[in-house]
Amino acid sequence: MKVVIDAMGGDNAPYEIVKGAIDAQKKYANLSIILCGDEIKINDTLKNLKYDKNRIEIINSPETISNDEIPTLAIKTKKNSSLAVAFDILKKNDDVIGLISAGSTGAILAGGFLKIGRIKGVSRPALCPFLPTKNGGYVLVADCGANMDCKPINLVHFAVMANEYYKERFKIDNPRVALLNVGTEKHKGNELCHEVYPLLEKLNINFVGNMEARDIMSGDFDIVIADGFAGNVLLKSTEGALKTMMGEIKKSINSNFLSKISAIFLKGVFRNLKKTYDFNAYGGCPFLGCKKLIIKSHGSSKAKSIEASIDELIVLKNNNLNQQIENAIDQIKI
Repeated sequence: MKVVIDAMGGDNAPYEIVKGAIDAQKKYANLSIILCGDEIKINDTLKNLKYDKNRIEIINSPETISNDEIPTLAIKTKKNSSLAVAFDILKKNDDVIGLISAGSTGAILAGGFLKIGRIKGVSRPALCPFLPTKNGGYVLVADCGANMDCKPINLVHFAVMANEYYKERFKIDNPRVALLNVGTEKHKGNELCHEVYPLLEKLNINFVGNMEARDIMSGDFDIVIADGFAGNVLLKSTEGALKTMMGEIKKSINSNFLSKISAIFLKGVFRNLKKTYDFNAYGGCPFLGCKKLIIKSHGSSKAKSIEASIDELIVLKNNNLNQQIENAIDQIKI
């Protein structure tokens, strides 16, 4: 079992990416890692780490794809970039179960579309991250940015894929699926929402109706379906609000002597709060609907996040997620 990793993708590459891969390797006796990137920089990182050399392979690919480049053009023309080479390895080798990158989101999506392709029957793949909820659970957003302009059938497929993913990931038979909208009433929303609502009702899923963005972390929903534009706005506004809130809490604690003293007694509470909303603990988000497993890790991922992303790949592979998705898509009757 092999995993290919874009060692040069992300703000903390290659050290944190490589370290996360090594940490994961230690947990799985049958796991081999293929690292794509600048061979010199990768080897410099490995000098300071203990690892099984027989289960690490380095593919020298010194070019990188930046966030400023046009994704489709970069994937096609930068053939010796760490990400493009990683995709080529994923496509050509059956024993490579999946790819992980913290690099350019657009380039990862383009690579998934152009180099790997879609599962049979899937109209469009979807990028599906988790957010923590107030009751200690998770809510999955599908899609969060892979598809800016969608047709109703795309959202139907997002719902089916996300439903299969959530069931396999958390062993829940009937996750609660909602449609992102501007109101909870059935008649609310734009033309896309009006068209897709009755289609979601006909699916063999636990569709619970519309959800307003303010309820994303309420714990009342397991999966939220959206076009990529609305889903991305939802995700980033939520992340921004959480970041602002944490900053204001820290600012208030440091505002005077008494608050600093009080904070000492609440240290455990703040530690737990920070842990709950630490994206590094959750790894990356899957690009559902591609023929092979692809995980997009956050751009500022640390080793813990890369390790968690590898854990995620292995869980999904062991549960045969792609076959489950293909079967579920094939059963759609609308």
